[in-house]
Amino acid sequence: MSRCALISGITGQDGAYLSKFLLDRGYKVYGILARRSSDTSWRLRYLGIDQKVALLEGDLTDLSSLIRAVEDSQPDEVYNLGSQSFVSTSWAQPILTGYVTGLGAVHFLEAIRLTNPEIRFYQASSSEMFGSVNDPTQTEVTPFYPRSPYGAAKLYAHWITVNYRESFGIHATNGILFNHESPIRSLEFVTRKITDAVARIKCGLQDKLVLGNLEARRDWGYAADYVEAMWGMLQKDQPSDYVIATGKSHSVREFAAMAFDLVGLSMEDHLVSDPCLLRPAEIDHLCGDPSKAILQLGWNPNRTPIQELVRIMVEADIHRLQGQDLHTVQSRSTAAKELNPHINQPVATTRFLRSS
Repeated sequence: MSRCALISGITGQDGAYLSKFLLDRGYKVYGILARRSSDTSWRLRYLGIDQKVALLEGDLTDLSSLIRAVEDSQPDEVYNLGSQSFVSTSWAQPILTGYVTGLGAVHFLEAIRLTNPEIRFYQASSSEMFGSVNDPTQTEVTPFYPRSPYGAAKLYAHWITVNYRESFGIHATNGILFNHESPIRSLEFVTRKITDAVARIKCGLQDKLVLGNLEARRDWGYAADYVEAMWGMLQKDQPSDYVIATGKSHSVREFAAMAFDLVGLSMEDHLVSDPCLLRPAEIDHLCGDPSKAILQLGWNPNRTPIQELVRIMVEADIHRLQGQDLHTVQSRSTAAKELNPHINQPVATTRFLRSS
């Protein structure tokens, strides 16, 4: 009999890649979709799996809907990837962020405890929980010091997962994922801001790329690799928490330089730094130590080097602009315009970085 997984945030970057990974291994995949959500299923279509997953109505803020989703899907594994996931928005909407990103996790855990405590649970923790940290690399035992409402909400979700594991014996695991990117990353995130803008500049559609802190350093990996680690955690007999990262950090400036170099353009001619785009509380440096995941999960953090990741993203954005994936671009752009009518203005900006 095939195994079954239930995923919140299934239409996001990680949810889409995880769905494909699980489908390729014979899983039946269910996803929770809030009624209030706009159509973000373009990622599932991009990966060719939109007709292969079953979507259930549910909301992380509503325990009763999660109980119904668990009862309807009868999952062996639950992956909680849903959240209010934008650091910038968390400053504008800290209460909403706490309720969805923080309390959403305990709602899901409680749904599992009340229906079937044998279900294995994965919580998407984030390197944003480390925040202001002095250690050059962060491990599973590095003290947390979040620097945003998003990071603080993720920290609550992280510790409530530990508490349900220790108090109720639920197989509950936290994956502390550092920044992981892909061609289906939202345009709000700095890496896609960069690769999309570089593609547009190369195609003559805009001239400048405007960013905030160019010296902030992050540990960037490929999202398609990271979902394998999520799955691997739930295959272990004993639940635990794992840092998932490459162990290497690069600055925003370095990431942008790699993208411009790929298309034969001079970064100095097009990149502008605007201090107005800085975070209220900046995190200067994050770099994870994936030693535990390498040893216990057999996970390979070096499968996709950052230069290859940048190439994948830049080429995908150029292909979109050239019309090779026009239906996806149109779907994405329509939804984006509803939220931001200036989305196609010739300047790409960002004021935050995020890990998961």
